[in-house]
Amino acid sequence: MNVGIVGLGLIGGSLGRTLVGRTDDKIFAYDLSESAMKTGKLLSAYHEELTDSNVGEIDVLFLSLYPNALESVLEKYCPLLKDGALVCDCCGNKRRVVSQMKKLSKKYPNLNFVSTHPMAGREFSGVSHSTATLFDRASMILVPVSADLRTVANLKEYCKNIGFGTVVITTAEEHDRIIAFTSQLAHLVSSAYIKSETASSFMGFSAGSFRDMTRVARLSPEMWAQLTVDNSDFLVNELDSIINSLEEYKSALKDKDFDKMKALLADGNEKKLISEKNRRAFNNEK
Repeated sequence: MNVGIVGLGLIGGSLGRTLVGRTDDKIFAYDLSESAMKTGKLLSAYHEELTDSNVGEIDVLFLSLYPNALESVLEKYCPLLKDGALVCDCCGNKRRVVSQMKKLSKKYPNLNFVSTHPMAGREFSGVSHSTATLFDRASMILVPVSADLRTVANLKEYCKNIGFGTVVITTAEEHDRIIAFTSQLAHLVSSAYIKSETASSFMGFSAGSFRDMTRVARLSPEMWAQLTVDNSDFLVNELDSIINSLEEYKSALKDKDFDKMKALLADGNEKKLISEKNRRAFNNEK
């Protein structure tokens, strides 16, 4: 099978390195950055450069791009692909891209469209930080747009074969609602947390809690600004929820109300235990 990747960042580069190392597929890739292409070649993230002349040979095309760049790239490549080709994006939000894919599926009815989101990442960006193991045991989210059951089933199996531990099939609306909580809110909270004045004088006083809370404060401002603003309705709801909870803690502290604080912490502890129990059950862990 011939697989194309447009965008050799952390995700696109890791996908390419995974496919080169674990499949017999021929991997074609393209990035606007000449440096990214050279680095990707050195890291074995692809076999050949993806061009307008060979894109017609592609069976599956992955677009690993920032949200604002995705639309024009979809418009460019769809008319160049062969009948039956599968088009996937790896964007962190789904409603916007799925809406465009639905329009394109009417214009190009012989193409298949499935929006994907590999749930993996690092605090570093760029192909130079890509790894061939980034997706090991990670979750892959699929949002079918215009593809038959066989195509979706084959893509699900393909994802499992290259290392993904779980494949979830959902809708664009549900994806964006949940991602606002599990990913985007975490990045905003981490970013806000590290802005404390104390962050300039904590040396020697930090351990795992600080590292865990600040890990995702290191991010690409351009990409995360696009993702958060694009998903602002769901994200604002999640921010309202956490702000209300923090106000409860603040009130208990101002009143020096030990019993209230203990109850709030116990409630959070219980919800974490329930969350972990549900996660283990979902992943069939003991």
